[in-house]
Amino acid sequence: MFISKRFNKKLLAICVLAVGISACSSTDDDEDEELKVAELTEITALFKPVVKWDATVGNGVGDYFSRIQPIVAYGKVFSASREGEAYAFDANTGEQIWHIDLSNVDNKRGFFDEKHPALISGGAVAGINKVFFGSENGEVYALEADDGKLSWQGKVKGEVIAAPALDSGKLVVNTASGVMKAFNASNGQDEWQIEQDVPPLSLRGISAPVISGGGVIVGSADGSLSVYLLEQGRQGWTVDIGEASGSTELERVIDVDSTPLIYGDSIYTVSSRGNLSAIELRSGRVLWQRQYSSYREIAISGNTLFLTDVKGHVYAIERNNGLELWSQLLLTNRGVTGPAAIGNYVVVGDFEGYLHWLDQTTGEIVARHHVDGSGIHTTPTVTDGVLYSQSRDGDLEAITIPE
Repeated sequence: MFISKRFNKKLLAICVLAVGISACSSTDDDEDEELKVAELTEITALFKPVVKWDATVGNGVGDYFSRIQPIVAYGKVFSASREGEAYAFDANTGEQIWHIDLSNVDNKRGFFDEKHPALISGGAVAGINKVFFGSENGEVYALEADDGKLSWQGKVKGEVIAAPALDSGKLVVNTASGVMKAFNASNGQDEWQIEQDVPPLSLRGISAPVISGGGVIVGSADGSLSVYLLEQGRQGWTVDIGEASGSTELERVIDVDSTPLIYGDSIYTVSSRGNLSAIELRSGRVLWQRQYSSYREIAISGNTLFLTDVKGHVYAIERNNGLELWSQLLLTNRGVTGPAAIGNYVVVGDFEGYLHWLDQTTGEIVARHHVDGSGIHTTPTVTDGVLYSQSRDGDLEAITIPE
């Protein structure tokens, strides 16, 4: 995770990356220990993951911050590169169905004209037979799912660095500037817009909005979680999740960048510094809180939540009361992604391009697969028993496990 560009001090950004948003006032020996990256140890593999198919998504995202992850809809897998190469692949075979260059979506660039990348960083989300992407330039693209043709293009004030949300004919986009905007998903017409204050120092990331029961649930850089009415954007309840502490601005960074997880009548979310919280969806009442810090997505299987914290530790937590069931510490400081639940396992990726399968009951690492050396930054996608993972260099793999 990176410090927002509003506070341009590289030293602070490195400190946040290295010590997982812990205080930067430790001794050299303490910092060495905090910085130590866990070496992979041999495991007793229960199975060997099988690559069903693989494909290439342009040049991927490189070393840039991006939460682009593949999504599956209409029998296709959709994804994009940061430069703006958007693709649809057959979900069963991996065959390319269509490809479009979003940096030249109007086909006006001449042969000798310089290419300006589209800077895709938010998305994708699919619905109403369309697929939607957002960019760091504040552009929102709606493509026809069947052939990739541009349906409409909209504009929002701020960088779109998280996936939009789609429901009831509205596309809701959250931005790093504090602006959240709703579009008519069919034609791109503006529906409503709200603006929230953003702290002078925050993480390079934002919460993706989630829509449920006529409300838009979203986290913010000030450490709160709020709900807004989908129809007109009016705010309902808000609740504090993060706990600011310490004497420096860095120590008081409390962003809620994780995508809210809705299960039944409860919302689960976590702050980059502070709490994992269970919240009543209707009222915003806090049901329980436990001290975990993360900016990654939360996964759920049955009554168990799975969480990756800022140090790369993976936890299983009872969703009804927040009781910790197990912790897996062997992936410390490996840039571990958010977890994805699949079958009896939970899968995370790391900065060296490995995927790790953990037993949901014990947390033991039971299988491992190497995608490529560029690293995996975004949470794998799971649909119908198939896991889809995209590396920083754009290597996309559909992976299964032997039955």
